[in-house]
Amino acid sequence: MTMPKGSNIPVPTTGLRVQLGWRTGPDVPDVDASALLLVAGKVRGDGDFVFYNQPVHSSGAVRHEDKRDSGGQVTDTLSVDLTRVEPAIESVVLAASADGGTFGQVPGLHVRVLDGRTEIARFDSTGATVETAFVLGEFYRRQGAWKFRAIGQGYGSGLEGLATDYGITVDEPQHTSPPAPAPPVLTKVTLTKEAPSVSLTKQGGASGVMRVNLNWQMRQQSPGGGGTRDRNAAMSELDLDLCALYELVDGSKGCVQALGNRFGALHQPPYIHLDGDDRTGAVDTGENLTINLDHKHKFRRILVFVSIYEGASSFAGLHATVTLQPQHGLPIDFSLDECTVESPVCALALLTNTGSELVVQREARYIVPDGTWGPAIDQAYGWGMKWTIERK
Repeated sequence: MTMPKGSNIPVPTTGLRVQLGWRTGPDVPDVDASALLLVAGKVRGDGDFVFYNQPVHSSGAVRHEDKRDSGGQVTDTLSVDLTRVEPAIESVVLAASADGGTFGQVPGLHVRVLDGRTEIARFDSTGATVETAFVLGEFYRRQGAWKFRAIGQGYGSGLEGLATDYGITVDEPQHTSPPAPAPPVLTKVTLTKEAPSVSLTKQGGASGVMRVNLNWQMRQQSPGGGGTRDRNAAMSELDLDLCALYELVDGSKGCVQALGNRFGALHQPPYIHLDGDDRTGAVDTGENLTINLDHKHKFRRILVFVSIYEGASSFAGLHATVTLQPQHGLPIDFSLDECTVESPVCALALLTNTGSELVVQREARYIVPDGTWGPAIDQAYGWGMKWTIERK
């Protein structure tokens, strides 16, 4: 159903997807969807702003999903479950911002509300000129039910101006003697099961070098006074290897790992380098990979994983933390879930070049091999390599 500006319709409360769409082409800026959850026309805090760097609302009611490009038609999607919206929230505003241009340069801008695959509402935004942000529509409560309204209000001040209008505090540089500035809202990105991915491109981290660090410690399993001694002994015996499978756009594939002394190279293919072979798991050292993101256009995908070389047959009882530190942009971290299977290999993170973005996906996936771990992780991710047994 195509809606005129200002009109409204009732909507279901569960399973909704909001698709922001437009046509791409030369000189067309990228566009991002976002949502603001409002009380009396304002957010309660920065947590009520859902966008690519804060992709899930704490209530789980609104989630930012993947952006897709299908033959020049781009969609950026939000999922909305209105039954999970907190009672205090009166409306959910659906916004768009243009990165590197204005909406006058964006053809075919529209928003669709879908119930499953069925389109229940569509609003086509026309007549844009110098606007760099738009409110396209909103869900709002009316007499115990939810409705959707087509809005089409533009902002020349971009996402910052739109956010400020809805009560989000945006720090600005001061030229007099101001009080000490408040710390930034986001100091790092933590990937979870609910929010497993982040765009390095969107957060400005897709250039320079990126360090991938793995550190670990054994969970104390021995009761009594011998626990610390036993834990330290296990730490010294355990040898984990941080590795990376890579596939470049020219079709070449390989594995960077300590086995066989395949430490890679930073300034020539595969542009991935393993710093060394650590056996302590200490926070200030651990195992480290460095990836040269200045060559990201040559990457198709990179799978960072860890294997047990010796000292244990499974990751059970191990607590490990993975940190990806781009040279630019926020650090990204996540912890591994507790291992409940006999697995000596774990996929940590998958970096994918979508053509327009470099995306990091949390995997935290334990793999149980039928034989050696190399073919097992290859099969799990469809890498298609031939494997031989190698030693350090």
